[in-house]
Amino acid sequence: MGNDGGSIPDRRDLVKSKKKAEQADKANQTRAKWFYCALSKRPLQEPIVSCALGKLYNKDALIEFLLDRSAYGDGEEICGHIRSLKDVKTLKLTPNTALSSGDSDSMEERAKFVCPLTFKEMSGHVPFVYISTCGCVFSQAGLKTVTTSTPPNGDAKGKGSAQLDICPQCAKKFDKSEDIHIINPSDEEQEKMRVAMERRRAADAAKPKAKKRKAAAAVSPDDADAPEHAKKKKESPSAPTINHNIISSSRIVANSLAMEEAKRKSQMSDAVKSLYGSKDGPKRKETFMTMGTFTRYA
Repeated sequence: MGNDGGSIPDRRDLVKSKKKAEQADKANQTRAKWFYCALSKRPLQEPIVSCALGKLYNKDALIEFLLDRSAYGDGEEICGHIRSLKDVKTLKLTPNTALSSGDSDSMEERAKFVCPLTFKEMSGHVPFVYISTCGCVFSQAGLKTVTTSTPPNGDAKGKGSAQLDICPQCAKKFDKSEDIHIINPSDEEQEKMRVAMERRRAADAAKPKAKKRKAAAAVSPDDADAPEHAKKKKESPSAPTINHNIISSSRIVANSLAMEEAKRKSQMSDAVKSLYGSKDGPKRKETFMTMGTFTRYA
């Protein structure tokens, strides 16, 4: 069949199967997330910030994006949810002291930062988290082993309030259910974090309106005991105050100006007086200036 003396083609020679999609190297993807800025793709250098979705950015690159949102081609896709620096947290990272004692080849493969509790390297092989209230970074397992929930305000029973934990590094209190964010989470975890971020933003947007309504509805005890006419006076808009000293001084100035004007007119000659007609009397068509001359307006 092949015209070469007996070669028989089989199915794989006659039917072309669909090529498998090329898959990116997972090791390179992990390294890109943990060693490089998600926006500028440059190596991570302090100060490093993280958003509510757990992505890592160089702070200078993020500031460039906020000043000019077209500075990076895919900036809107990567960090379009960031509106200002208030939406990110500057991380408090622990340097990896093992880098100073290794050779140059191994230093490139080692992580720059470690967990201060377990000394696990922040390279993506171990899950890491950060606390949004203080920015301290720990491995997820290390933080679980040292944090113990404590009631807020020293309440031993902690009834009616959320249990708070204390950061093992800076001793700042935080809520374990709200303030812990996973760094570089999976797609499923990132979607949950996005939903939580939108919920917090909606709650923050509703806070000012709620405060205004509470302030308008709140009545102090003094107002409750006050008589009705005092309440009405307090509720009505305040009338403008009148300064009597200013009124008296303005009257004195007006009187002095009127006296000076009368004195000036009394010293005028008849020729000058003819220029000014009386306001009350009949208007004269001819004045001193037009006397004996022809004018169409006279």
